[in-house]
Amino acid sequence: MDKLFKIIQENKFVLWILILLITLIWGYTWVLMKESLNFMGPFAFSSFRFGIGAVTLILMIVFLKIGLPPRESWKHLLVVGLLQTAIVFLLVMFALKFVDAGKSSVLLYSMPIWSSILAAKFLYEKITTVKLSGLLIGMLGLLAILSGDIWTGQKLGVIFGELLIVIAAISWGISNVYYRLHLQHLSKIQATAFQMLFGVIVIFFVTLFMEWGQPIHLNAASAYYILFTGILASALCFSVWFLIISIVDMVTATLSTLLVPLFGLLFSSVILNETMSVNMIIGFLLIITGITVAQMKKPLRA
Repeated sequence: MDKLFKIIQENKFVLWILILLITLIWGYTWVLMKESLNFMGPFAFSSFRFGIGAVTLILMIVFLKIGLPPRESWKHLLVVGLLQTAIVFLLVMFALKFVDAGKSSVLLYSMPIWSSILAAKFLYEKITTVKLSGLLIGMLGLLAILSGDIWTGQKLGVIFGELLIVIAAISWGISNVYYRLHLQHLSKIQATAFQMLFGVIVIFFVTLFMEWGQPIHLNAASAYYILFTGILASALCFSVWFLIISIVDMVTATLSTLLVPLFGLLFSSVILNETMSVNMIIGFLLIITGITVAQMKKPLRA
């Protein structure tokens, strides 16, 4: 891991290739999440995905001899696991039963908007005029997507699913702030592994309660969906991502994540034949513009 860190740090080309690969994988993952619903319930898939992801990360911790996180941090890891893994993906996977994969990725990646608002309240980060303008533009993007579906007579199930994904984005934003307050000192792999472990335990019990007796079809296709999203998209990509954000500034990191919904839309339209409505495209562009503007910093006067 240290050798990889040195390679990324010394070679910007490798850095951007890795960012592109990770965001491509995460964008493609939305297609697999949607397709997995043909083989099992949304909660069962999340149990498999994050169970395998957590086991992979814990094995990495053992192999790298990182050790267990301090006992006093376990309660905070439980909270982050509940907010970031359990709530986010229980809501998103359930919503995917009604909402297109591409649209879902756009709505979930409105997360930086909510993180900025919450950071101003709890981390005392100043909301400048530029940042406020960006947040308002991003909000307009969300309204363009949601109100567009309401006015065009979209099914109530779709609108309900979209609202669930927005709630998931808010939960993700809360978890980011909580992590900054209580877990910033931990090894990134430690934090990811154990929050994912606690999160998947919650997901497992929800699965038993909500989907007991429902069929689970394990075959080559469903196994591919589980292993790809669990090992590659969840465990390995997040591990490399934490290396990346320790090198690049947070503005660059945040803006690069906007490639994920872009790739999500492209893959969903090509593979799943999902159509992009005008309000969907307008909303997507407004959200991207809003987050980009919110990340800008005023140039200092000489």
